[in-house]
Amino acid sequence: MFDKILIANRGEIALRVIRACREMGIKSVAVHSTADADAMHVRMADEAICIGPAPGTESYLNMAAIIAACEVTGAQAIHPGYGFLSENASFVQIIEDHGLTFIGPTAEHIRTMGDKITAKDTMIKLGVPCVPGSEGGVPDLAAAKKLGDEMGYPVIIKATAGGGGRGMKVAATAADMESAFMTARAEGKSNFGNDEVYIEKYLTTPRHIEIQVFGDGKGKAVHLGERDCSLQRRHQKVFEEAPGPSITPEERAKIGKVCADAVAKINYIGAGTIEFLYENGEFYFIEMNTRLQVEHPVTEAIFGVDLVREQILVAAGESMTFGQDDLEINGHSIEVRINAERLPNFAPCPGKITAYHAPGGLGVRMDSALYQGYSIPPYYDSLIGKLIVHGRDRAEALARLDRALGELIVDGIDTTTPLFHALLQEKDIHTGEYNIHWLEKWLDANMAEG
Repeated sequence: MFDKILIANRGEIALRVIRACREMGIKSVAVHSTADADAMHVRMADEAICIGPAPGTESYLNMAAIIAACEVTGAQAIHPGYGFLSENASFVQIIEDHGLTFIGPTAEHIRTMGDKITAKDTMIKLGVPCVPGSEGGVPDLAAAKKLGDEMGYPVIIKATAGGGGRGMKVAATAADMESAFMTARAEGKSNFGNDEVYIEKYLTTPRHIEIQVFGDGKGKAVHLGERDCSLQRRHQKVFEEAPGPSITPEERAKIGKVCADAVAKINYIGAGTIEFLYENGEFYFIEMNTRLQVEHPVTEAIFGVDLVREQILVAAGESMTFGQDDLEINGHSIEVRINAERLPNFAPCPGKITAYHAPGGLGVRMDSALYQGYSIPPYYDSLIGKLIVHGRDRAEALARLDRALGELIVDGIDTTTPLFHALLQEKDIHTGEYNIHWLEKWLDANMAEG
């Protein structure tokens, strides 16, 4: 087992890993930019080291500085959290070349799943159902128009290296194809340095369902059910729950086994998430995230497992502490993402926290790095906390979420908390009758940007 782990991240996810390390008797090293000198993860870790100026490109994305921090502190392994370098295959290779351990999958698996065309081809070979679409990249507009006519509209054009909603454009009709194709290529080039795109059939009313998988790197893998992440704004998740309200036990067992078998075949190690669009009882693969997800706590809540602890164990060559037969769903869990943003236009709202009170009580978990007097820097993602609730069933979880939101106090800045108060008044939220377009339509009707 490792004696010391460096966490190559910040904020609530860095704290999450530090806490797991402490429970396992492992020393933790926090890295930070100059802007994060007073951050909670810096205060909580056993050691902390500054790795650069405020911009992420000069600190949390500075591979050389992170490797140097390991050498200075004697850390033997690196946990990437999510975001930043968590899915950077080159970073993993550098870590391995320096005799360190990356707590996550191999560089090969990250590289394979990071390219959406290669990922789709791989999943098809592994027996995972995929959305109908082009075979590989689409070279030019003429080919795109031909494919659109053959597949039938609407279609969606996606940047091969895209993510986070960037490089994705819908062509509802043939007349939309030129604009959508050129825009997707341009966004792919500007955001990811790659203008290759591919085309898929656009499903009109799907849900976003993701399957949590976990492998030991030695041919053994399990699935930990699904999460429904359909409530999204501009392809960014804001509300996640497990189990999914639309998924039957039979569907869960079937698609879960397909996913677990797929990652077992490639000797996948650690946590991963296989994401699908789900419509009319059918699952269609869209991508695989080769890291811990922001919404992993809802899975932990219903299965009673610590996914970060398991990541560390298998990275150290030890066995998972559970098998598929040990995993039984207990109740229902919901997570909402609290962002430092000003409604109704969701503008970033950094600033000083003048008062902070985390909700508590039975079945309530608040993952955050906030404290009174902390100044949220303007350089990073606006996510400042995750409120997770767990109940015996979905109705109890929703009631607990409503109560916990009422207890949450974050003064000094604006947050997205009022959005969730409003959503809990909606019948569709309580019945679970929503899809990936529901929130955008609701926002247009109830919270027009001004």
